[in-house]
Amino acid sequence: MKQKLGMLSLGCPRNLVDAESLLARLKNKGYSITEDISGADIALVNTCAFIDEAKRESVEAILELIELKKEGKLKKIVVCGCLAQRYRHLNRHLPEVDAFVGSPGLDRRTGRFPLTPRHYAYLKICEGCVNSCSYCVIPRIKGKLVSLDEETVIRKARCFNRQKISELNIIGQDITGFGLDSCGESRLSGVLRKIIRNTPDVGWIRLLYLNPERISDDLLDLISSHERVCKYIDLPVQHINDRILRLMNRKATKKGIISLIEKIRKKIPGVCLRTSLIAGFPSETDKEFKELLGFIKEIKFERLGAFTYSREEGTPAYNLKGQLSRRLKEERLGAIMELQQGIAAQVNAGFLNKRLRVLIEDEQDGSYTGRSQADAPEVDGLVYVNSARRLKPGDFTDVMVTDTLEYDLVGEAI
Repeated sequence: MKQKLGMLSLGCPRNLVDAESLLARLKNKGYSITEDISGADIALVNTCAFIDEAKRESVEAILELIELKKEGKLKKIVVCGCLAQRYRHLNRHLPEVDAFVGSPGLDRRTGRFPLTPRHYAYLKICEGCVNSCSYCVIPRIKGKLVSLDEETVIRKARCFNRQKISELNIIGQDITGFGLDSCGESRLSGVLRKIIRNTPDVGWIRLLYLNPERISDDLLDLISSHERVCKYIDLPVQHINDRILRLMNRKATKKGIISLIEKIRKKIPGVCLRTSLIAGFPSETDKEFKELLGFIKEIKFERLGAFTYSREEGTPAYNLKGQLSRRLKEERLGAIMELQQGIAAQVNAGFLNKRLRVLIEDEQDGSYTGRSQADAPEVDGLVYVNSARRLKPGDFTDVMVTDTLEYDLVGEAI
């Protein structure tokens, strides 16, 4: 009798790609895969260790699986991914776990066991990072930047094209670094052109995680000119004060970031700009934080995520003077999100009585949820769709927006 495997994947979409590749390999070896991890013989948990919150979530998930094992509902537990890669002596603290396996690295095979809905997928084109941000532990976990060769990228893209998926998300720690390790320059624009040519049956192509230091005019022109490339720029700036940016070892400056944003909005009318910010970086003063709030208010990002600074051992920022209290960091995070809540509501109000192309995600009791080009899976808002005709996940439909919420939209299928 085949042993049943269940997978719990935590963290970012890059982890999800690793989990899908691992399950595909195990299925080829004869294991049976079950979606219900409590009904599995062997439970795999793909962990994240980026910040404290992610580590806590990973440990809690492992402890819950250990309880299932003690109750006789699981035979074995395997912990893989970033937590196991970063902390090599976890077996001393978690003896109930049968095996610890680190991060697998880039997979050059095309097979995957989908953990996402079948109408969209992620294509990871690089692993590791070429940047050395002082707060970030990713280079210690994932290592130096490694790009997939273009032949493999296109082979994977063609595989998704044969499946006629509705959305292909191109991901990596920083996809603007693609090619730097092998060619000494970013090859993102070139490989994107090839992906576009080789995926005529893919609906949307979305780029995730673009470092502001390497966004070229050529890339912006490419995004602007191709209808199937989502007009969505995920631009993590982290902060806007020049002193804090230097402490973060970010090469961008306030002047450069604002200039880039102005250029993006000029070249790509109607673009959705998403960013991520860190609240409470060491030694951040009240004045510098107010500068950050003023920047948010001025730029009015269509999408924004923020998190409190997490002091990670092994990073240069760990030893910086002026570490802020958890309470102050939480207060500053709250102020950012309160400000953005109002901006998001204002941005959404601008869609009222306008027509949007929407990708249907789910159906429940005759009503539908979907996403526009301005919404990446799992992280951004939704469009609630009423329709007189039957729709199914993966369908594209035009929607007239009839109501707006703080983060979501409501509309009628046309």
